[in-house]
Amino acid sequence: MTSTAFRIGGDLEVRRLGFGAMHLPTEPVPARESSLALVRRAVELGVTLIDTAYLYGGGTNEELLAEALYPYPDGLLITTKVGVARSGPSGEWRLDGRPAVLRAQVEQALRRLRVERIELLQLHRVDPETPLADQLGALRDLRTEGKVGRIGLSEITVAELDQARKIVDVASVQNRYNVLDREHEPVLTACERAGIAFLPWRPVAAGASGAKAEIAAVAAELGATPTQVALAWLLSRSPVMLPIPGTARVSHLEENLAAERFHLTRAHCARLEQLHKSA
Repeated sequence: MTSTAFRIGGDLEVRRLGFGAMHLPTEPVPARESSLALVRRAVELGVTLIDTAYLYGGGTNEELLAEALYPYPDGLLITTKVGVARSGPSGEWRLDGRPAVLRAQVEQALRRLRVERIELLQLHRVDPETPLADQLGALRDLRTEGKVGRIGLSEITVAELDQARKIVDVASVQNRYNVLDREHEPVLTACERAGIAFLPWRPVAAGASGAKAEIAAVAAELGATPTQVALAWLLSRSPVMLPIPGTARVSHLEENLAAERFHLTRAHCARLEQLHKSA
């Protein structure tokens, strides 16, 4: 039986199937009201892990979550990401892991989310122009100060993960991964060995027609949707896997969260395991 819970960092228990808030519109007003209702519905349905980032609207996504859910129910984890800023020559978004920038973004996130501590803070991307030790050192200092509980990384390699773990305790990794796109399989393996949570972004595959047809065939056998099969496969793939599918529609939210009800047999998994080779 696949477990539906995982302890991030060994102590922070969440439901493995979470919610990614990136796609939620914050304006105009009717769309914002729908977003607020969707987030509240997610929590009603038992979601305890919600993923956001400063990049998502320059903080407006964080503000939306606070408006919808504050004061937060016990056991709800809202994780956010820093390290991308409008600091390009013309004010465009770019990677920016300078310690002062990371610290400022964390301070702003605390205010927007209305919390004194971000229980899981993730570095959105490694900034190649700033030493990794400086980036993680800044986050480690914030953790020492009590403003951050646990530190995670996103879109990293095995080598970067190994380097990072010599500097800080890494609680989570957020890399692109799904049944058709398994480029980061070595990173998932490294996370499994270390007990690090793996949060796949883009968890629902969009790939070759033949591969999608096979997913649809498995779905028909189970009485599920292809999306539910893709998510059920992730949950069965590894005990450290915490998918965070996102949507702006309540019907899709309910479909996604129902995925954990479906049990894939070994035969189903064997068929799905082969798909990324042809995608």
